[in-house]
Amino acid sequence: MEVVVFVAALVMGSLARAEPHPGYRPPYTPPTHPPYTTPPSYPSYTTPKSYPSYTTPSSYPSYTTPPTYPTYRPSPTYGVPTSEAPARYDFNYTVKDDASGNDFGHQESRDGPHTQGSYYVLLPDGRLEKVAYTVDGDSGYVAQVTYEGQAQHPTTQPQYPSYEPQYPSPQPQYPSPHPQYPSPKPTYPSTPYYG
Repeated sequence: MEVVVFVAALVMGSLARAEPHPGYRPPYTPPTHPPYTTPPSYPSYTTPKSYPSYTTPSSYPSYTTPPTYPTYRPSPTYGVPTSEAPARYDFNYTVKDDASGNDFGHQESRDGPHTQGSYYVLLPDGRLEKVAYTVDGDSGYVAQVTYEGQAQHPTTQPQYPSYEPQYPSPQPQYPSPHPQYPSPKPTYPSTPYYG
């Protein structure tokens, strides 16, 4: 009997420690909520106080147009020279540079409406071109052109290096053809034909 009690105690102990079946779900119990309470009361809306109404003024101040002033005024001169004072100047410059071959100059003088001057330049052909000019009032530009020296034209043409491209002539490279045909094999019918 002791064995039976021991086996029964062992079975009961294993049932008490056993895990529930994986498909087992406990019965549903609805959640509990706190009891409903009445919301707090707020003060009732009251109409605001009335304000005085706006009244339109019965008359507005009158507007008077400002007086107009004449718009003509003497124009400013801003230091621009006028024909009241006659123009007077005299200038000249020269440039001579043997290394570059530049040789030129200019001289001009003016006294009121009368202008006279001259300029010169060494031309590429070796001549010296001189221009003397005058301007008297509204007569316009009057020039006299002279040349000094003899024009020299070199007979030799400048020699430029000739340009010949150095390309190697193309050599076509084709593989030599080697046709490969299978050797013919005669075929004969297996049964003779007498026609």
